[in-house]
Amino acid sequence: MIGPLLAPSRLGRPVRDRRQVVNGILWKLSTGAAWRDLPERYGPWKTVYERFRRWSADGTWDRLLAHVQQHSDAVGAVDWSVVCVDSTTVRAHQHAAGARKRGTWPGEAIGRSRGGLTTKIHLACDGQGRPLAFTLTAGNVNDCTQFEQVMARYPHRAVRAGPPSHPAATGGRGQGLLIHEDPGWL
Repeated sequence: MIGPLLAPSRLGRPVRDRRQVVNGILWKLSTGAAWRDLPERYGPWKTVYERFRRWSADGTWDRLLAHVQQHSDAVGAVDWSVVCVDSTTVRAHQHAAGARKRGTWPGEAIGRSRGGLTTKIHLACDGQGRPLAFTLTAGNVNDCTQFEQVMARYPHRAVRAGPPSHPAATGGRGQGLLIHEDPGWL
């Protein structure tokens, strides 16, 4: 299903099995382990790391997310009636403290906040909690400044924003923002 979307192989050595590489990347991201601790069944850690970096830089992961969303939408698995937007903060690894002081690398999203070095994930998801769009920022960036950027990446028709219509929409906490597709709800 996703094989054709992966970047074509380069000239030179034979390409390692892409399923094995994707599984290695998913294992690393789900466990939070260091790249060097990748189990041998996924192949050499450096190969898996380089493929992850290359696919991140060339937009392969964005294409994969869009393709999976289109496939899920085609089979009716995406709940487009409600879109929730929120963010969470993730602490940077302790070794990030030694990063460059004069500016950041392109695509880097690490900032200093009260909790130390952090990254913030701003996410829009459907009514079932499936991700639809996201942006990454430094941890000290305010949530309200990223709403428009997240919604610009939202892959569906125009939506209208407003306060949650009932406590069940936010789990009774009264937090977050509820997005409706029906313009008549206002």
